[in-house]
Amino acid sequence: MRPLWLLAARDLRQAWASAGLWLPVAFLLLVASLYPFAVGPDAALLGRTGGGMLWIAALLASLLPVDRLVAPDRDAGVLDQIALRGVSEEMVVIARLIAHWLGFGPPLMIATLPAAALLKLDGATIVRLEIGLALGTPALAALGLLVATLTAGLRSSGALAGLLALPLAVPLLIFGAGTLGDGSGAALKFLGAASLLLVAITPFAGGAAIRAGRE
Repeated sequence: MRPLWLLAARDLRQAWASAGLWLPVAFLLLVASLYPFAVGPDAALLGRTGGGMLWIAALLASLLPVDRLVAPDRDAGVLDQIALRGVSEEMVVIARLIAHWLGFGPPLMIATLPAAALLKLDGATIVRLEIGLALGTPALAALGLLVATLTAGLRSSGALAGLLALPLAVPLLIFGAGTLGDGSGAALKFLGAASLLLVAITPFAGGAAIRAGRE
C-alpha cells in the first residue's frame, strides 16, 4: 500500500504546484456568478434551476484537468519508470484517481456553498446537493481519468477527452440533478450505484489502456 499513497501524494503535490486544485473551484464560482445575469434576478427561478446548473458546472469543472492527468507523465516516460519498479498500471490509476478526486471533489463541495448562496438555494436543496456531490464527484473523477488514459498520446487529447466524457456523464447528470427534487431517494441510490461502478472499473480499464499505449 505504501507505493499507492506515495504516488497519490506525488500527484496531489503536482496538482497543487500547477494551481490545478483551484481551477475547478474558480470555474464553478465564475459560472454561479454569471448565471443570474443570464436568467435574471428572480429568486424563485434561480432556486428552481440553480441546483441543476451547479451539477452541470461540476461536471465541466471535473474535465478541466483531464489533459494533465496521464499524457504528461506518459510523454516524459514517468509511467515506464514506475512500471520498471514493479508497480502495476492498475495501482498507478488508483493512486491517480485518489489524487484527482481529492484535488477537485472536496474543494468543489466547499465552493458549492457560496455558489448556492448566489443562486438563492434553500437549506434543504443545499443539503441534497452536497450529498449528491459527495456520491457523484468520485464518479466524475473516475470518468475523467478513464477517458484520459484512453486518449493519452493522441493529438488534441484534451478536446477529444471532453467530447468522449460528456455523453458518458449524462446518466450522472440526470441522477445528480434528480436528487434535488426526489423525496424517495431513488435518484440518490442510482447515483451511488453508477458512481460505485465507475470507480470499480476505472483501475482495470485505465491500466489496460496504459499498457496498450505502451505497446
